[in-house]
Amino acid sequence: MYHGWADQRWTLARVKKLIGRLFRISYTVEGTWRLLKRHSWSWHQPARRAIERNDDAVELRKKEVWPRVAGMSCYTTGERARLIYAVREYRGRKNQPKGFGSRDFRALLVRARIQVGGPIVLVRGNVSIHLTADLREFFATNTDWLTGFQLPAYAPDLNPQEGVWSVVKRDLGNLAAADLGQITGTVKRRKLKMLQYRPQVLDGCLADSGLALDE
Repeated sequence: MYHGWADQRWTLARVKKLIGRLFRISYTVEGTWRLLKRHSWSWHQPARRAIERNDDAVELRKKEVWPRVAGMSCYTTGERARLIYAVREYRGRKNQPKGFGSRDFRALLVRARIQVGGPIVLVRGNVSIHLTADLREFFATNTDWLTGFQLPAYAPDLNPQEGVWSVVKRDLGNLAAADLGQITGTVKRRKLKMLQYRPQVLDGCLADSGLALDE
């Protein structure tokens, strides 16, 4: 036994719980991650390999059965930052699209315009879907409210949305989900929903990118 656990998997959640148990100090999982990083402690594999494995879980992983997320962070001078997103479950079914198509991104932009209530200046990355002909046509025919700027290739550090996705993914490695529905629910309710009520985190992602709003 390892401090009450049957194996040596030191996840952030377990380290957080052990710190509280030994020192009576309460950390969030994110705070625990920062504490370990500050002391140059890194992730390590268990000393012993598992004797048994769950073949069903391995097949699930091979099929990439995960929720797909598309989103955009919206910043308006003098107002709180907003996160607008859509989530789709990909279950590996025949002819089911793995991700979002150009029609989905157009719908997301229209939602953003309605929620923001004004013109949009869109800073987008170089994901292939952003460069399709029908999206280029959509941008060209809606210049009255939509202005687009393309980031340089291989420049995720300039994209505030990359910081948002990093926050969303940070704790998912410690999630022992029973099924796809639990993963999707965690992403939607515990991560994306949380960020909608924490505009300061979205502001931090903008600051880290080095981009700024024109006053």
